[in-house]
Amino acid sequence: MTNNDVLRRIRYTFDLNDSKMIAIFANADHTVTLEQIKAWLKKEDEPAFQVCSDTELAMFLNGLIIERRGKKEGMQPEPEQAINNNIIFRKLKIALDLKAEDILEILGLVDSSISKHELSAFFRKPGHKNYRECKDQILRNFISGVQLKYRP
Repeated sequence: MTNNDVLRRIRYTFDLNDSKMIAIFANADHTVTLEQIKAWLKKEDEPAFQVCSDTELAMFLNGLIIERRGKKEGMQPEPEQAINNNIIFRKLKIALDLKAEDILEILGLVDSSISKHELSAFFRKPGHKNYRECKDQILRNFISGVQLKYRP
């Protein structure tokens, strides 16, 4: 999945308008313009389309965590320079305050099933022997399930 895809799907799932998107970026101490938001949300074949960088998506997800869970004490996490499906999955899990059972239930909403062990492998550190890369289809199914759960 592209960063722009993730941004579009999260915006749709939580019915975020432009000003809310700007406010979420502001939660992560990052300023974006309305033009940037509109360019990121366009389809790839539209003329004003812009690619949402890994750092920008990481800042948005950090802002979403703060929006939904509140700001934590002390230093705020630095946005990742490179982001992958595992990091996106973990940040969404944190933002939505989900446990493993909740994630498995959400995946079940879209007829996707994985074991609890497979799921925990996605949240391990990359060097860990049981680490597993989260494929696009798993992340896509999870976000689709989140849409079904949070956007009736």
